[in-house]
Amino acid sequence: MCIYVHYVCVYGTVIAFFPFADPAPVLDLDSEEMMEVEVGRHGVLLARCNGEFTVLGNQCTHYGAPLSRGVLRCPWHGSCFNVKTGDLEEYPGIDCLQLFILCVYQNAGPACLMCAETLRQERYGGRIIMVTRDDLLPYDKTRLSKVMDVENNSITLRREEFFQQFDIEVWFNKQVTSVNTEEKNVAFSDGGFQHYDQLLIATGCRAKGLDCPGADLDNVLMLETPADARRIHSACKDSRIVVVGTSFVGMEVASYMTDKAATITVIGSSELPYQRTLGPEIGKITMMMLAERGVKFYMNDSVKEVRREDKRVKEVVLKSGTVLPADVLIVGIGVLPNSGFLQGSGINMDNKKYVPVDKFMRTNVADVFCAGDLSSFPLKMAGQERVNIGHWQIAQAHGRVVALNMLHKQVELNSAPFYWTVLVGRTIRYTGKRLYAVFKGFFLNYKLLYVPVSDRLWGRIYRINIKRKI
Repeated sequence: MCIYVHYVCVYGTVIAFFPFADPAPVLDLDSEEMMEVEVGRHGVLLARCNGEFTVLGNQCTHYGAPLSRGVLRCPWHGSCFNVKTGDLEEYPGIDCLQLFILCVYQNAGPACLMCAETLRQERYGGRIIMVTRDDLLPYDKTRLSKVMDVENNSITLRREEFFQQFDIEVWFNKQVTSVNTEEKNVAFSDGGFQHYDQLLIATGCRAKGLDCPGADLDNVLMLETPADARRIHSACKDSRIVVVGTSFVGMEVASYMTDKAATITVIGSSELPYQRTLGPEIGKITMMMLAERGVKFYMNDSVKEVRREDKRVKEVVLKSGTVLPADVLIVGIGVLPNSGFLQGSGINMDNKKYVPVDKFMRTNVADVFCAGDLSSFPLKMAGQERVNIGHWQIAQAHGRVVALNMLHKQVELNSAPFYWTVLVGRTIRYTGKRLYAVFKGFFLNYKLLYVPVSDRLWGRIYRINIKRKI
C-alpha cells in the first residue's frame, strides 16, 4: 500500500500534516472530476485536471461552503479558485485555498541539500523529503581525499537541528529501485513507495573498479565515503601503496600519503596527470611536485593483473610487464553514473547513461528534474554546449536552479565551473570548461595564468600558489 503524506500550505506557511492511505479512489477518479476525501479527521478536495491530481482545501474561504458540490466555484456566493494552484480568481472570497504539495528528493548530496534549502528560503511550505542510501547527513565530499582520517561530524554540511528547524525530512538507508513517472511514485528496495509532485534526481556517480584478475582482493580500495577514507588512511600507514589513476582523486590521495606511506607508486593511462582535464602544462607541474616527495610514476600504462597472497594484494602487474610490490592498491580511475533505477521510467538517458536536462534542469518528463554529477546540461559560457561536469560547486548551483524552477520562477543555469585541488600543501584552482588549450609560455613564479583559446571569448584561468599553502 502506498502512503501519501501532504502538508497544508497557505501563503508558504505549514499549517498541518495529514497521512493519507489507500490511493485506490484517487486512481479511479476521471479527468475533470472532483471528490471529497477523508484525510485523518479532515476532509480535502481531490481534483483531476488533464490527467494531473491536485489536493486542495474543501471549503470556500468566504463562508466555508463545501466546494465538492461545485466546480471550484462556491455553490453559495460564487467565489472561483484555480484548480491547479488554489489561487482566488473570483470574489467574494478573500483567501486562496489551502494547497497540498509534496516533493521527493533522491540522495543526500550538495544538489539535493541546496534545492531543499532554496525551497525553504523562497517560503515553500510543502513537504520536502531527501532520500539517501547512506546513513549520513549531507557532507563535504571534497575533503575525503584531502583529509582522509576525517570524522563524520567534522564534514557535515548541516547539523540535524537544521533539518528539524526547517522541516526537511531525511530518509536514511533507502535504496531507490524504480521511478514510475506516470503515477508519480518512487519505489524502494524495502518494498515501500512514495508519491511525489515534483522529483529531483541527484544520485550522482559511483567509483569505477578495475576489470582484471585480483580486482576483488581485500586491500584493493576505492574512495567514496568517509568510512572508505578512514580505511585507506589506516591501511596505508607505513605500507607500500600503488595508486591507479592520475586525475583528482588519485593525485590527491598520493599527495596525502607522502608523509605516511613507506612508498608510493602512481599508475596513469595518459602521458601526464590531469592531461584530459587541466592540460599538459599543469600535468608536468603536478608530476614534478609529487616526484620531489618521492612518488614514482608509471605513465602510459595500466593494470593487467593483481597478484595475491592470502586474499590480499602482493604484486601489481602492468601491461608493460612491470611488476610492482604492493601492500595496498587504491583505485581512482573514474566513475559510472547511478542511473540504473531509471530504466523503464520514461526519463531519457544518453549513451553513457547520464540524464540530459535543459537550461532549467528539467528532464524530458514533466515535474522531474536532475542535477549534479548525473546530469548532462547546457553550459551557457560555452554557447549552450552540452556537458557533464562533476564539480562540487556546479552541483550546488544546480540544486538552487532546480528549486527556483520547481516554484515556476523560470531561472536558467548561469554558473561558470570552478574547481580546486590541493597537492603537497599547494593549491591549484581553475574556472571554465575543460579545453585542450596550449600555453604560450609558463613560469613557476606566476600566480595567475590564463589560457587563451582561438575563436573563443573564454578559456581556462588557473591560480597556482607555489610558495605557500593557502
